[in-house]
Amino acid sequence: MPIVTIQVTREGTTPGAASLTAEEKAALIKGSSQLLLDVLGKPLDSTFVIIEEVDTDNWGWGGLPALEFRRRRAAQTG
Repeated sequence: MPIVTIQVTREGTTPGAASLTAEEKAALIKGSSQLLLDVLGKPLDSTFVIIEEVDTDNWGWGGLPALEFRRRRAAQTG
């Protein structure tokens, strides 16, 4: 029984959105399950998919909170 965990930032995919849409989540679940069927032969009904939405305050890279890292990078390229 495979368990797939997908982590996405809680930013949505369109301006002003605070999360993924139900349709986007359904597509991620369907696609992940299909991939495991195609690659590993795992039946769709034995694959569990968990989508975790992570607030932007709760992750970072480059030693900085994510939004600060982005702000600095934008300032360097702008």
